[in-house]
Amino acid sequence: QVQLVESGGGLVQAGGSLRLSCTASGRTFSTYNMGWFRQAPGKEREFVAAISWLGGTTYGADSVKGRFTISRSNSKNTVYLQMDSLKPEDTAVYFCAAALGGVITTSQNSYEYWGQGTQVTVSS
Repeated sequence: QVQLVESGGGLVQAGGSLRLSCTASGRTFSTYNMGWFRQAPGKEREFVAAISWLGGTTYGADSVKGRFTISRSNSKNTVYLQMDSLKPEDTAVYFCAAALGGVITTSQNSYEYWGQGTQVTVSS
C-alpha cells in the first residue's frame, strides 16, 4: 500500500510559479513510476506529466511542455511538479499518482494509487 499526500497548491497570478510536492509513505517509493494529473471544473481528469522510477525518463503533456517540470527525490519519497508561466487555464485540482514499474504511461488506468489532490488557481 502506498499513500500519497500532495501539497503546495494555492492562488497565483498568471505568469507566476508554484511548486507542487507529493510525498509517499512506505519503503517502495523508488519502484513506482509517478504521474501528475489535473481536473478542472466541469472537465475530465487529464494527464500532466510522468517520471520513471529512477527519474531518468520524463514525459509531459503538450499543454505544459516548456512550462512544467517533473522531478523526484527517492531519498525523500517525494515527487515534484515545478509549474512556471502559469495560465488561467492551468486552474485545476492536481493529483499525483503511482504506477508500479514498467514504462511510464499517460493512462490513468495504469496508476494504482492516488493522492487526494491540491487546488491550483491561476488568476488573470
